[in-house]
Amino acid sequence: MTTSKDIIGAVLLLQEEEQLLLVEELLDRLSPEADDLEADDLAAELERRRADFARGTAAEIPWSVLREED
Repeated sequence: MTTSKDIIGAVLLLQEEEQLLLVEELLDRLSPEADDLEADDLAAELERRRADFARGTAAEIPWSVLREED
């Protein structure tokens, strides 16, 4: 059986661009706020976040911290 650790390990082996595409796809499918945004607004927000990540200006938040926010 494939575990989430196995999947994360495989994702970390992907090139950065492929990881970004995967994140965008997951956000499209899972983000509850995505339903509240128009397609153009969502695309603009994803592009802004992608650009921040590419420039190295995106805030890095450890998963352990995010998990505690729920």
